[in-house]
Amino acid sequence: MFTPGLGSQSNTALRPGNVIEKSGRIFEVVDAEHKQRGRGGAILTLELRDVDSGNKQTLRFGAEEAVESMFINFKFLTPILEKFEQLEVPLSLFGQAAAYLKEEMKVKMQFFDGRPLSGSIPKQVTCIIKETQDHAATPRYKKAVLDNGLIIQVPTYVETGEEVVVNTEDGSFVTRANK
Repeated sequence: MFTPGLGSQSNTALRPGNVIEKSGRIFEVVDAEHKQRGRGGAILTLELRDVDSGNKQTLRFGAEEAVESMFINFKFLTPILEKFEQLEVPLSLFGQAAAYLKEEMKVKMQFFDGRPLSGSIPKQVTCIIKETQDHAATPRYKKAVLDNGLIIQVPTYVETGEEVVVNTEDGSFVTRANK
């Protein structure tokens, strides 16, 4: 059973990023899947991440059960190297997108009760091509190593040293960067 939070809602309205409280623990919804079972009622399967420990668990319950969601707030922050007043945030909160983090980049952080829950970076970032393969993987694309060490597919006309725009959600080439 969920303990009271700040807003009661239908469990079918839960989405990744929502925060709930269960048995005195705070969880972030990582994934939510709603299924209708034949003549039976609907069931919701939630993949949850414990905010304090980072451990994940799966929870299933019926559509008729109420869920109490918790209030969360967002802040935009800028990573810096200098040691002034800083908030230490584990890179794991950014998931695979952490590889694209750069100093002075504006990132969006999700907080609950002063604790960071998750972070997101812009959907597109500019990277420098550090190396390309001499031969193309396909007639139109070749592999390229970015300045962050990630490997992406770029058009054959892109050369080492060029700046390119990369989609951080899927790691795909978008365009050459404006110079």
